[in-house]
Amino acid sequence: QVQLVESGGDSVQAGGSLRLACAASGYSFEPKPRRMGWFRQVPGRERQGVACIEIDDTITYLESVKGRFTASKDNAENTLYLQMNSLKPEDTGMYYCAADCAYCSGSYCYADAYRGQGTQVTVSS
Repeated sequence: QVQLVESGGDSVQAGGSLRLACAASGYSFEPKPRRMGWFRQVPGRERQGVACIEIDDTITYLESVKGRFTASKDNAENTLYLQMNSLKPEDTGMYYCAADCAYCSGSYCYADAYRGQGTQVTVSS
């Protein structure tokens, strides 16, 4: 059974940093390349694709997070990360990781086969 478990969400002040992790079990990042991504959602608003990682490890970021967020993978640990720096109040939301997406459209990882339960990020001004 595949499980994705996010962690690292917290409440921080604007300008702060957080590192989110998405640990996969029952699922290996190797040898088959995986298309994965990070989303965020605020109640009442559409889900945003924050970063989409292609099977060749090319990463596309949401325009508003470029230069501040960095997605990465640790294949040995089967863990996906999202380093978030210079956080802003508009970055507040529930952050989810997704795996085995059918394709990336910009920063959006479409038709994911697996998704975690989310971790809450709250940024105060």
